Amino acid sequence: MSGTTTAAVRPSRGATGAGTNRWVVLVVLCVSLLLVGLDATVLHVAVPAVTEDLRPSAVELLWIVDIYPLVCASLLILFGTLGDRVGRRRVLLLGYALFGVASAVAALAHNGETLILARALLGVGGAMIMPATLSILRQVFPDRRERALAIGIWSAVAAVGAAVGPLLGGFLLEHFWWGSV
Repeated sequence: MSGTTTAAVRPSRGATGAGTNRWVVLVVLCVSLLLVGLDATVLHVAVPAVTEDLRPSAVELLWIVDIYPLVCASLLILFGTLGDRVGRRRVLLLGYALFGVASAVAALAHNGETLILARALLGVGGAMIMPATLSILRQVFPDRRERALAIGIWSAVAAVGAAVGPLLGGFLLEHFWWGSV
């Protein structure tokens, strides 16, 4: 009987440790998703500053604003499938790298074409990050109730990112240059 008790205690300890790790993974994935959501809307308030600095044509300005969500949305299924085939973690890490490099290129852009290209690459990175985070949550949270809670938090963070983007953009523009958004 004591062997049964001991056996029951060991998985419990492991589950607690794994549970803590699961929630840390959720935080990391949610921060990733927050950045993807922010980037969809943060530039909107910077349009006057971008226009003044880069002097893009009306068509270029349209592409500067719209290319990120267009590319991101159109590639979600592709990168979700690719993550299933080559590994979600690999796709996620490549998405992080691309998103970071493209963010730096966008911040330092000296003309509209460069900013359009950088925002398109940001869209590719975002499309790599978003489905990978959701599918990793499904792996990390095998318990249905915990998974439902984790996905609910993940979804809320996505909405918060899009909603907070213009607020953060305004704050950054007030204190820094347009490239900070």
